Amino acid sequence: MALLLTDDTPAMIPNDLLTATIAQNIRIALDEDIGSGDITARLIPEHHHGRARVISREPMVLAGSPWVNQLFNTLDPSVRLTWQARDGDLIQPDIPFLFLEGPARSLLTGERAALNFIQTLSGTATKVRDLVGLLSGTQCQLLDTRKTLPGLRIAQKYAVSIGGGYNHRLGLFDAFLIKENHIMAAGSIAAAVNAARQISSSAPVEVEVENFAELSEAIAAGADIIMLDNFSVEDMREAVRLTARKAKLEASGNIGRHNLRLIAETGVDYISMGGLTKSVTAIDLSMRFTG
Repeated sequence: MALLLTDDTPAMIPNDLLTATIAQNIRIALDEDIGSGDITARLIPEHHHGRARVISREPMVLAGSPWVNQLFNTLDPSVRLTWQARDGDLIQPDIPFLFLEGPARSLLTGERAALNFIQTLSGTATKVRDLVGLLSGTQCQLLDTRKTLPGLRIAQKYAVSIGGGYNHRLGLFDAFLIKENHIMAAGSIAAAVNAARQISSSAPVEVEVENFAELSEAIAAGADIIMLDNFSVEDMREAVRLTARKAKLEASGNIGRHNLRLIAETGVDYISMGGLTKSVTAIDLSMRFTG
């Protein structure tokens, strides 16, 4: 399973899931863009050969190359891609990081879909790398959430890992996250945690709490991870003291660049931020023909 919050390395998405997801993402991207055919590309002679290069107009952390490779392999396997960098590398503006060569029609048809993936995933990785840098010297890990762009859950979580962040659960299937409504429906935190243990003895059990009374209940119930929802910095410090390492603590809610370091220094184990994936600014890229 993907949720390995006790590990010291970013949780890895299973290769079979990643491969299947990339193929699915590419099918959808090409279907929505090409439809019944690229009529503008037909302006170019069918056998015309082309070369192109891709640059960024701003510094970025590269992410998304497996999607671009799969895209052109699906669209036209004769297109040759030569990468000058790997995912995770810092790319400087105006320096080509990808060269393409092949049928000009294919290069033009695949251009936008390819750039869309690199722009979005590199935007995610770049943002994460910046925030992870603020945690340097602490033991706190930065986590993503399920607040992802529709259809790009796995892709964005991949980009978070590339940026140096860590993956929370992939979905509703690989870990328990017991929130307010679950607790109300189950009757209590203890009842919800006990039910989770009956369902699975191996899946991590996390409980979201909003005050110290609920924190005590979650500790007593034996939760693996406790999410401190919108706790103040002072209350987070107290929660760390009260928990005394009986469970891992995750801070969530109203967290941004302005207070990330301060929260990490309270001693919590994790900080989760929906903004890593739901508020992504695409990187400004350009693909230009060179011949």
